[in-house]
Amino acid sequence: MENTETGVRSRPDIKGWGIDADPANDPTYPMKARTDEEQLGYTWERPTQQPITVEVLHSNERPNVSAVYGSTLPPKGLSGQLRRYAFKYSESDYKHWLPLVLADRVDVVEGLIDDIKHGHIPNIFAERGWKVKWKHDRSGLIKDIAVAAVITYAVYAWLSPGRKKRRRD
Repeated sequence: MENTETGVRSRPDIKGWGIDADPANDPTYPMKARTDEEQLGYTWERPTQQPITVEVLHSNERPNVSAVYGSTLPPKGLSGQLRRYAFKYSESDYKHWLPLVLADRVDVVEGLIDDIKHGHIPNIFAERGWKVKWKHDRSGLIKDIAVAAVITYAVYAWLSPGRKKRRRD
């Protein structure tokens, strides 16, 4: 449904869409000299759709994929499942953003596993910039390694099979 005066498409399926369309409902209305000239720059034709050759995840708040997007890798593995789950929810929801953050972390681990599978042993020390950090922020690096070691040990202790045995006793 398109408004013939403004050329703006109405979206009644989105709660709150067009809430600012009525100038009488605009809190700045009496003070602003409204001419609607600022809307004139928004009349442009949509660019030709970039060919979609892989799965592209996009917001569920948009009816279609953006006309142009960066080259992308299709979602794969556990990180891909987390991303697909995240894009089922609105961008205003934690259920969208937290799985995406987690998916990024999982993707790093999947990349390391993939490197090892293909015979490439990653130089984590160099790739993480620890050489520079050792040179310029030695105490910060030692603290980071200590925190990582404590967290790793805590996770190991929590998941170890002996934990259940100790709890039963």
